Amino acid sequence: MKLQQRLPLPLPVSCGFRSSAHLPHTLQGIAEAKLGCEEFVAKLLDRRWTLPSPDTRIQQIVSAPKRIEEEDGLLKDKSWFNIPNPLLGDKITDKSGPDSSFYVIRDDLLHPLINGNKVRKLDAVLPLLEDHSVTDVVTCGGCQSAHAAAVAVSCAERGLRSHLLLRGEQPDILTGYNLISTMYGNVKYVPRSVYANREETLKTYASSVAGGNGCVLSLSDILEAPLTEQIVSSSHPISTSMDDQRSLGNFSRKVVIMNEGAGDSIALLGVIRLVHHLSQSHLLGKEKAMKFVVDAGTGTTAVGLGLGAIYFGLPWKITAVMLADTLDNYRERERRLISDFKRHFRFDLDHTLREIDRGAVHWVERYHPRKFGNVIKGEVEVCQEITRQTGILVDPVYTLAAWELASLLSEKEARGDAEVVMLHTGGTLGMFGLAQRYKSYFQMLKDR
Repeated sequence: MKLQQRLPLPLPVSCGFRSSAHLPHTLQGIAEAKLGCEEFVAKLLDRRWTLPSPDTRIQQIVSAPKRIEEEDGLLKDKSWFNIPNPLLGDKITDKSGPDSSFYVIRDDLLHPLINGNKVRKLDAVLPLLEDHSVTDVVTCGGCQSAHAAAVAVSCAERGLRSHLLLRGEQPDILTGYNLISTMYGNVKYVPRSVYANREETLKTYASSVAGGNGCVLSLSDILEAPLTEQIVSSSHPISTSMDDQRSLGNFSRKVVIMNEGAGDSIALLGVIRLVHHLSQSHLLGKEKAMKFVVDAGTGTTAVGLGLGAIYFGLPWKITAVMLADTLDNYRERERRLISDFKRHFRFDLDHTLREIDRGAVHWVERYHPRKFGNVIKGEVEVCQEITRQTGILVDPVYTLAAWELASLLSEKEARGDAEVVMLHTGGTLGMFGLAQRYKSYFQMLKDR
């Protein structure tokens, strides 16, 4: 398959890259001419990707009240029906009848081992690493980190080495994301006290991986070369191509540090690419109002959806269910991601920036708030009911939260003008780790 041409970016000179003085003419032209927003993003998306296509399945979930009363709860009185091939585009029908419905973007089907949101975040990252002859990737996460597993699998599939710093102690039985991380990557368990200072820990470990003849840099270093000419620790710049280096057998290492959860501005590109794909006239289109719902860990996926909707002028509202942090911290992370994105990709269209600065995402609490990672009694059974009735597996930590909100919004929009859309981010392997931690809850499935 012929690969798309990637829009060039400035690179750090300290690892043998070109300096800002050699900024590609195409990118200079974009900044100087201040192209229209959609045209600019279209050019930005003209690059190599990990996914051959941004395509994803779209299904419609119809919900209706059950005829028997059950325990109190948002979803205990619901039943669902899955329409695998719904009408889309201009054939999306007007709402009628007593039932409510919402659409599900099945990004959980993108890869058998990697969460859909992780696939989207790495969509633009991995080709960038290859283009810059990166040999090793260092990242971190919890013991059952979906991000760490995604990096391990993706790197192994593309011939890169991954080094994963996991918080805590090695479990007695490896399962779920932890097992996948161990099978595909190089895992090192880090005491919680040390992990608390993860940025310094990542740098120290990456330096040990690079050795005396390698170099260490971050994804941001690659993207903002004019600002980072002396931050890369390299005594011997790497200038040969990856293929040439591999043919030599023993070659210097170029190590990239990836933030926890892949929360870097370049990770937004894959999500924006998804928005561009979904806005085609034969899918969701550009005219109809959409209320998107997504579960939020780091919040990067939600910000990418919000930016894509603004850049392409779509009447889409992005709502993210906060799972791992406070409202203030999510808003601060949103501002940082947007600021980094504008700086890294030289986006300076004033009218669009004013809209973005007002916020790209509507952040909301979960229906039943709790400490991140905790499961409430009865939620595993709800996941089981949803899975049996629709064939869509949701997990109680992440995607059930999005399903809850999508179901609630679909009721409110049963006679409204907007369609409700849930982005299914995945989470299948997380169920294995939860089954170890919440044995009694999963035992109840057997008892039923």
